[in-house]
Amino acid sequence: MSLHERLNEIQGVVPDIEDGRRRKLMNEINQKIHGLLIDELGPELYDNNVGRGEVLKKVKQKLAVLVDGESTPLSGKEKADLIEEISDDVLGLGPIERFLVDPSVSEVMVNDYSTIYIEKEGRIFETSESFINEAHLHRIIDKIVGQIGRRIDESVPMVDARLPDGSRVNAIIPPVAIKGAKLTIRKFAADPLRLDDLIEFGTFSPQAAAFLDACVKGRLNILVSGGTGSGKTTTLNVLSELIPSEERIVTIEDAVELQLHQKHVLQLESRPPNIEGKGQITIRDLVRNTLRMRPDRIIVGEVRGGEALDMLQAMNTGHDGSLSTVHANTPRDVLARLETMVLMSGIELPLRAIREQISSAVDLIVHQSRFRDGGRRVTHITEVQGMEGEIVTLQDLFLFDFSQGLDDAGRQRGFLKSTGIRPKFTTRLDEVGIELPAELFQLEYLTRK
Repeated sequence: MSLHERLNEIQGVVPDIEDGRRRKLMNEINQKIHGLLIDELGPELYDNNVGRGEVLKKVKQKLAVLVDGESTPLSGKEKADLIEEISDDVLGLGPIERFLVDPSVSEVMVNDYSTIYIEKEGRIFETSESFINEAHLHRIIDKIVGQIGRRIDESVPMVDARLPDGSRVNAIIPPVAIKGAKLTIRKFAADPLRLDDLIEFGTFSPQAAAFLDACVKGRLNILVSGGTGSGKTTTLNVLSELIPSEERIVTIEDAVELQLHQKHVLQLESRPPNIEGKGQITIRDLVRNTLRMRPDRIIVGEVRGGEALDMLQAMNTGHDGSLSTVHANTPRDVLARLETMVLMSGIELPLRAIREQISSAVDLIVHQSRFRDGGRRVTHITEVQGMEGEIVTLQDLFLFDFSQGLDDAGRQRGFLKSTGIRPKFTTRLDEVGIELPAELFQLEYLTRK
């Protein structure tokens, strides 16, 4: 390396060192002013009788005084940033607060105190934001779980919680989390998506949407399947919106996410054990209890264990039109997952008996995937036709057409198309006055509007 190149390299490193020192100094000032603010305002920050707007105004006024009194010379921007950061920390959730109020951000992922990622439009991006240190991150996690009366410490190092707006939170701390605490927040949409929105996004085709509308109103039992982050809960919420308003709906979830607008909706939420290991209420407990609540429809946010047996029995004993989600890679995998989950119930049943329960209970599987372009699309709508020998038979009614390739932006041009096959349950729908028009199953190539 020449002397000239070496000098250029050194000149590039010096600003980085200075920036690092300045950031460290700003963090120290942040912590000091934060402490002074708590000392001076104290209980006023958490007075439930005072509105958030009034508290925020008082906090910012006090911070302006404290920042102006700081002996270290600060630029106007640094002062403004300090006031904003400390306000978010005291009244919000620190450096992730701005992502939680940004409607374009769907998920916030904290890998450690210095690394924060977000998801936008189905794609993950690293941010420049960070917590001051590990203690700062722990303080924010404690704040989140404390709001709902939960705790997280070395004896209980994992917790699922939710924010006041319903956003789902998972936190995990050492010793089970290596290299610091991890925090994941899946945001709760203030304005839930509707069927027309999913058609516009390309999740459904108009044909498929009309078909599913008829299936929900016709009280078919439907499972929405897919991988993590594929949009199963959103699709479940949209399908649930299609249930007639006069029906009594009971929803069961680990953390309430469904946003139904019907009048007659009862929401149940599971509960983890307390610090003594007692008081747990599982999804299975809630499914059993729901059967005594005279539901017209049972919606389970996700089936993941022994509750699968109770859900199947409910579907087979008069609770038609039930909906749920399940993790699986293909519609065929849904059946294998259900078999495994029924065995997890602790009741020993022959495999053929389990398969007969599944084939008679489940009518339709809606399978969804997240594509590389970040889009969530339904790729299969599959009918469960019954048993042939020892095998549960499936028939694809709609499949995603991948043949159109990608557009200039790298997005899939394809959409969900009918296979031309009419389902066996058409007669059941006819009996309740719901007709499936022939054009829903036309093989002609349809262009998306």
